[in-house]
Amino acid sequence: MNLQKFYTTASNWVILYGPRILIGIIVFLVGLRAISLVKSRIRGQMTRKQIHSSLQPFLLSLTITALHILLILLVMNIVGLELTIFTTLIGALTVTAGLALSGTLQNFAGGIFILLLKPFTIDDNIIAQGVDGVVTSIQVFYTEVLTGDNKTVIIPNGKLFNEIITNVTREGRRRIDFEIKLGYVIDIDQVKAIIRKSISETPSILPEPAPSVGVSSLELDGVKIIIKVWANTDIYSAVNYALHENILKDLKAAGVKLPGM
Repeated sequence: MNLQKFYTTASNWVILYGPRILIGIIVFLVGLRAISLVKSRIRGQMTRKQIHSSLQPFLLSLTITALHILLILLVMNIVGLELTIFTTLIGALTVTAGLALSGTLQNFAGGIFILLLKPFTIDDNIIAQGVDGVVTSIQVFYTEVLTGDNKTVIIPNGKLFNEIITNVTREGRRRIDFEIKLGYVIDIDQVKAIIRKSISETPSILPEPAPSVGVSSLELDGVKIIIKVWANTDIYSAVNYALHENILKDLKAAGVKLPGM
């Protein structure tokens, strides 16, 4: 009697849940195959779009993991398992992790945007967070910058991406601006001619845009002359130093009275 009751219960269970379980197994196997195809497609797309190599494994892993979770939830729903407790647990864990890792997640999000949008790349000279240097490494959570005095500065990507970034390298050339202050006793036309001569004799100054020399302001104790020239970014400092030296030497050689003399 008990055996007959067991068989009856078991057959009823199979009739009720068997088709769901079978469909769930089929969906699961088909889903795994589909995820495998999606994985290959995503990997190829990231390679073609030249997404940063340090970002590719993470994005691929994140996408495939999300697809697996969705597949499991779909199968559980098909089979008829209760999802309330499962979804509540996932939600609680997500909120807890978000609160505990808020700063880390901000850095991570900043790194993702930097790697995807590329406001700068390796070997670019940037000015950000009070740091002026060359980018040597871009990681998901931080960026490394080598300063002119050979210091490696590690900047969290969250702060870096949310603040102003000056990319000195991107345009390929950079303008040198500086002023010199002279007394009113000078002959302004003579001084401008001397400065233009210094500019023409300084190597690597670009002819276009044309150099500019003019009076920028008149003050009680003298006149300010502004000089603007262009140079390629990679030799900006060398051209800047050379031009300052040439102007100083040529003004002194011409007998122009300099401040303090």
